[in-house]
Amino acid sequence: MRRLSLACLCILLVGSLAAVTPAGATAPTQADDCSFPVTMTDATGTEVTIEERPERITTTNPSAAQTMWEIGGRSQVVGLTQYASYLDGAANRTNVSASFGVSVERVVGTEPDLVLAPNASAGDVAPLRQAGLTVYHFPAATTIDDIRAKTTTTGRLTGNCEGATEANAWMDANVDAVRQVTAAVEDRPAALYPLGGGYVAAGNTFVTSLIELVGAENVAARNHTQYPQLSDEVILQLDPDVLFVTENTATIAETEPYASTTAGETNSTVSVRVQDINQPAPRSVVWFAHNATAQLYPDRYDGDSYVPRSAVALTPTETATTQTAPSTTNATPDRTTTDASGPGFTAVTALVALLALIGTLRRRGA
Repeated sequence: MRRLSLACLCILLVGSLAAVTPAGATAPTQADDCSFPVTMTDATGTEVTIEERPERITTTNPSAAQTMWEIGGRSQVVGLTQYASYLDGAANRTNVSASFGVSVERVVGTEPDLVLAPNASAGDVAPLRQAGLTVYHFPAATTIDDIRAKTTTTGRLTGNCEGATEANAWMDANVDAVRQVTAAVEDRPAALYPLGGGYVAAGNTFVTSLIELVGAENVAARNHTQYPQLSDEVILQLDPDVLFVTENTATIAETEPYASTTAGETNSTVSVRVQDINQPAPRSVVWFAHNATAQLYPDRYDGDSYVPRSAVALTPTETATTQTAPSTTNATPDRTTTDASGPGFTAVTALVALLALIGTLRRRGA
């Protein structure tokens, strides 16, 4: 019976990753003046109406929390998950994390006017609504355009439209700057982002968009989508030139089958922070783009290509992020962060977490 449960769990995982919600939210029913009430249709097809600017907001995923920080809405956030602990001031908010996903009881306890639930929190939406909460569920973000749309939507829902516009302008300026660095690159390295256990990030993912942005090709995206588990033989056939690694996978290039690829044999890795590659939000895009490009193309990259927030109009009430350039040395955190206690809880890390859970059950006699 226990083995059957494990098999069912794996099937549910595969199904949840395959059923990533496409398309974005509809435009608000009012003119785009950031006034309330506002009604928008979320990824579940539900019309969500917010009568007045929400004063208490709980986020069920760190990408939503990061976005709130970037658009100047951090003071509205009363609850977030443990994976958003790197955000400045996160320790002063209620941790709504459970062993897997979020605790409905903890979210309810924050007494939110609005719950922002990105795609990875899809399983939490119905229970939270059944508890009487107003929940807006975002579609999956697989491109930078998707992140821009999510940021705009978040600003509209929370009354931070100007801040959202500025965050997008900052992100877009840095995306353009990095693309100028990599535009003339002809021989782009074949890259891979391994998650452990044979799982990798493939096509139709935020990760692939980032890898392409910094002038590399995600070799797993040629014939695979989402987050497949590949055999050792397939990984060897893909033979990446470089591996993207985080603090969680820093030594994976030394293990098989990766050690026998070109990347492993040449010790070619790009080190990035886990929140930057896993969390689809403006700061992640900017920090990843500069950090990875500096490592991939040190002869082409110039730190002066970074566009600070001071180059765009800042929200007068709250400065969303530091104006110093992101670190480009081994992904050292910037001044507005603390050491992250875990990965961004996206489809990527939901997968890693579930693998760990399965391993625990097996050790207990499964």
